[in-house]
Amino acid sequence: MRVRLAVLTTRAVNATSRRLGRGQGTVAGGRSGLKIDPQLLQHLTASRQVALVTGTNGKTTTTRLLAVALGANGAKVVSNETGSNMPPGHVAALAGDRRAGRAVLEVDEIYLPRVLAATKPATIVLLNLSRDQLDRTNEVRMVSGHWRAALAAAPHATVVANADDPLVVWAAGAAAHVRWVGAGLRWQLDAVGCPSCEGRIAFDAAGGWACVTGCGFVRPVPVATLKTGEDGSSIQSDHGQLADGGSTTYRAEWADGRSEQIRLLLPGRFNHSNALMAAVAAEAMGIPAAEGLGAMADVDEVAGRFTTRVVGGVRTRLMLAKNPAGWSELLDLVGTDDGPIVISINARTADGADPSWLWDVPFERLGSRVVVATGDRCRDLSVRLQYAGVAHVVQADPQTAVRQAHGDDGDRQANTAGDDRVDVIGNYTAFDELLGVSVTRRPGS
Repeated sequence: MRVRLAVLTTRAVNATSRRLGRGQGTVAGGRSGLKIDPQLLQHLTASRQVALVTGTNGKTTTTRLLAVALGANGAKVVSNETGSNMPPGHVAALAGDRRAGRAVLEVDEIYLPRVLAATKPATIVLLNLSRDQLDRTNEVRMVSGHWRAALAAAPHATVVANADDPLVVWAAGAAAHVRWVGAGLRWQLDAVGCPSCEGRIAFDAAGGWACVTGCGFVRPVPVATLKTGEDGSSIQSDHGQLADGGSTTYRAEWADGRSEQIRLLLPGRFNHSNALMAAVAAEAMGIPAAEGLGAMADVDEVAGRFTTRVVGGVRTRLMLAKNPAGWSELLDLVGTDDGPIVISINARTADGADPSWLWDVPFERLGSRVVVATGDRCRDLSVRLQYAGVAHVVQADPQTAVRQAHGDDGDRQANTAGDDRVDVIGNYTAFDELLGVSVTRRPGS
């Protein structure tokens, strides 16, 4: 009776929240349901095959891709696809669809041990670990240690882990069943300390790594690896030359000799890496990797990311980056274009109150573009861009910044590609703010 009441309350509160325009109805109901039944997450996953996806970057995209892959054979899959990745969001999603036999849940890094214990997942996907929200998750080695302890207590689960991130390998090394994936790690600065012996990790040009003190902590052999280019070279030697309009090709190469081209509508090396992780996880749950990858090929956006929408009458490609590791990957995608770009930075609760991470972002790669700095912390961003030698202007209002970048003030920047689209990159709340005011097409078009 308590479970039923909690589920009905969750649904009712979420529906009311949406009707009143107070949100997407993905958190408030879950909080209410958990107050009625603190074990609601456990009850709602008891009869389902569950996959958990966590990591600093790529969680939302990998969750969406894995959900699509698991549904490739027609099975119903429920997921917290909006990115509400703590227990209230999980409960809200699960209560909304009691019939789906499979659940794919994106999980905040800190909450993984708690959610793992409650859901008894069949599969856990570990993507990467790096600094994010410096006032909350700056000690990534501690997070890795918490993961390790939780995985040691979950012998029932198959862990799909990124073999190229030493912190992920340390955590997954305690699991009973691991499928290692050569997914790449472009941002290595948070993984140079050995979590095994406190020594130093050295990375080589071919993508390998090992502790130089000789404690034996080394990169494991992957069951699948992401390759790029006609010569089959690994992603570590490609240096992310992705600003070519998507002409770079990617393949998944398995240790057993299988090879599959990864065809995505989503741009960038990082999204192809996410797809490989999702494919390996799907295979662990009974869906052939080729079938899963085929289903992923039709995904063209994830929670509004990489969509082209209209903001203030201007065609705008919206992108999200929230920490140095994510920015490093995304700048490979946009750094060599020649049109203006809007960068919006906030420092609200969801973003983390400390914006000093801006100094670790390689904004120097934007040297060929004119930047419009906006958002709550536009002046902090302006100082960073000045030291990076990036030409920019400051406009506090994001919508005005988009129009200014487009040239609606009469000073439009040249775009030799002949495209009137403006690229916009924001961190969490800055991205959501612009997504919320955007529309799918220009009025009257």
